[in-house]
Order: sequence, then structure tokens, then C-alpha cells
Amino acid sequence: MNRIDAAFERLRHEGKKAFVAYVAAGDPSFEASLDVVKALADAGSDVIELGLPFSDPLADGIVNQMAADRALKSGMTTARSLELIRRFRETHQTPIVLFTYLNPVFTYGFEKFHADAAAAGADGILLLDLPPDEAKENDDLARGEGLKHIRLIAPTTPDDRVKLLAESGEGFIYALSRTGVTGAHGVPSEGIGAQVAKIRQHTETPVCVGFGITTPDQASMVAKSADGVIVGSAIVKQIELNPGRAADAVRELVTPLIAATKSA
Repeated sequence: MNRIDAAFERLRHEGKKAFVAYVAAGDPSFEASLDVVKALADAGSDVIELGLPFSDPLADGIVNQMAADRALKSGMTTARSLELIRRFRETHQTPIVLFTYLNPVFTYGFEKFHADAAAAGADGILLLDLPPDEAKENDDLARGEGLKHIRLIAPTTPDDRVKLLAESGEGFIYALSRTGVTGAHGVPSEGIGAQVAKIRQHTETPVCVGFGITTPDQASMVAKSADGVIVGSAIVKQIELNPGRAADAVRELVTPLIAATKSA
């Protein structure tokens, strides 16, 4: 069983919700980033989203943009990101989802990337700028096997498209709590419950909610409606502020967030 599916199956049996953490691979350096990912796993994260450093991350806010820039300047590449996963797999089995834009994957070779990423120990991929219906129109983009394809659904997504995305989603659905780019500059919408319910009409795939979650109270509120809570920019900000002790800073931030998610 894919590690993502196994994690959500375990959580269902335990009656708990998932905590999903995002960081950029190689921020602020390869070794420090590896320590951060291990710290997230050790703190109790159920899934880790690992962002592939990219020079033009249009869907990201300034915090994640700067993280990608730091990673690139540290020498991080797509191949090095896969090496980071291989190193992580020497000691940990927490599921990893690659969070990326199409350009790095297409440049690497779409089919080859999926195979190499799965062999390295990745479990899923969220391609931010590749709609599933468009992928079907291109033979090169239709041959991606080995990784669960995570779908992104926004509050403004039309009903017919919610159905398409939900039915094609694998692993879990990433539901945005609000519109806009990534970042902690807004708070989760109060309409999350209705949004999650609409998605669940079309799929039994777990629905996790992200964007703007920074406090235990917010995590608890979201977890009451969704199958999981996704936190990214707040974690990445701690790496930016504490480059010399990034793993410890991240652990201190996520510990109460995870506790709030699990107790919801």
C-alpha cells in the first residue's frame, strides 16, 4: 500500500486527523533541510510536502518564494531533491508529497521523473500548474506513474470542476481555505465545512485544508471539518528566521499545531 494511503487508513482507525507540513527542499541548505524534514517526522507530522526549488513559483507568496531562492542559491536541484528523499528514507517512513510546478518535472523528463522520484521514496506529487484534463491531451504528460497525483481545489472552483478534480484525486485532496497565493497573510475561511462537504460529494479520498493556518486554534477549527490540516508558510518562516537552528525552531512551532490537530 502507498504510504499516503496507509497513513490515512491508520488515522481513520485511530479517529484522528492528519497534520501535513510543507517545506522547500534544500532550504537553507541540503543538510539543514534534511534535519528539518526529520524533525517534522519525529514531531508527528503524518505527511510531508517537499517543495522542489523553482525560479518562478507563481502560486507562492513571498515567504515560500524566498525559501525557493535560498534553496537554489545553496545549490539545490531537482536531482538533489530526490537525493534528499533517499537520505530521509534511510531512517524514516513518513509519506512525502512533492510540491512542484511543471517546468522542473518536464525538463527532467516527465515519465523519468515519476519513476526516479518513486524509486527515491516519494509517494505523491502535486503539480500546481498542470490541470488533469490538460495532461490527458499530451501523451508525454499522461505517462506519469508511481506517484499519487494530489489535486488542488479552491473555494472558487466551479462545481463541475470540483467533481472532475475530486474524482481524479489520489492520496488526498488539497483544499484551499481561501483564494490567493500561499502565505500566512490571511486566516482560514469560515466556510471550510461547506467547502469540504461539497468535495466529499464526489470522492472518498481524504480532504485536507491549507492556506493561512498558523495557530493551534486555527488548526483545531479546520480539523473539525476536514480530514487533515496543512501548514506551510508558518513553518518556512521559522526556517528563514532561524537558519542556524532551523530544525529546533520548526519542531517548537509544529508541536502544539500537531497536538491541536490530533485532539480536534
